[in-house]
Amino acid sequence: MIAILNRVVEFVEQHLDDDLDLADLAGSLGTTEYHVRRMFSSLAGMPLSEYVRRRRMTVAAADVLDGDDLLDIAVRYGYGSTEAFNRAFRAVHGVSPADVRRDGGPLRTQPQLRFRLTVEGNTTMDTRIADRPAFRLIGHSARVPLIHEGVNPHIQAHIASLPMSEHARLKDLGDTEPAGLLQVSADVDPDYTEGSELTYLHGVAVSAASPVPDDLDVIPAEEGAWAVFRISGEYPAALQATWAATASDWFPSNPWRLRPGPSIVAVLDRAPDFSTATCELWLPVERA
Repeated sequence: MIAILNRVVEFVEQHLDDDLDLADLAGSLGTTEYHVRRMFSSLAGMPLSEYVRRRRMTVAAADVLDGDDLLDIAVRYGYGSTEAFNRAFRAVHGVSPADVRRDGGPLRTQPQLRFRLTVEGNTTMDTRIADRPAFRLIGHSARVPLIHEGVNPHIQAHIASLPMSEHARLKDLGDTEPAGLLQVSADVDPDYTEGSELTYLHGVAVSAASPVPDDLDVIPAEEGAWAVFRISGEYPAALQATWAATASDWFPSNPWRLRPGPSIVAVLDRAPDFSTATCELWLPVERA
């Protein structure tokens, strides 16, 4: 995976002033665009789309300083107008092209990334692969922003809005793995951008043939393999650390890649105040 990400970085450099056909590149490297975007975001700490924008604006700054026509520069880097280019330029550098042309800066340069795998052996991951038939995730869903670290207050508010009787009702409806009440994330931006919206569902898993009450939302889970990571510790810190370690440690070392589908957290046990918990993180995967 590390070699693939470095090839993607090289590809970006070769196409800063051209269209990026990442799907075609990923296919030629034996993987998928979805997996590349998720791994890039997790390891680089920024979405691939943001890295491309920063690199384009880094190189474009030299053209601005050289005195090239701004519309020509905008078109060169894929923008249809000087206004759109100016917004992208200011978002990266904090100043307009006119300011840079007049004052020579300030400029915020994005260096070309290089991915390296550091093997330290300090992360033990309790993992199993579960082959599952198609099933459905049912419950109450809401659109919420993605937050990488700490408690998500939007999810907290969504769960708190449900009466206790509804939690018990959902538990009674669940009839397949993952067992118990589940935290489900779906429709996640492949770049995993902080603040982007996703569908969060508080619910349970049921078999494909089980009847579903009309007042509940449904997220399908296709037949296939799931990587299941068991985590115990501070909540949600230990869960979020394991989620990050799947990208930095587990996927580069194992012959699996992410496939599109919901991610699921099953809380197996927890402290009364939810300060600690034992969870399972279910990620949909396929052989790489």
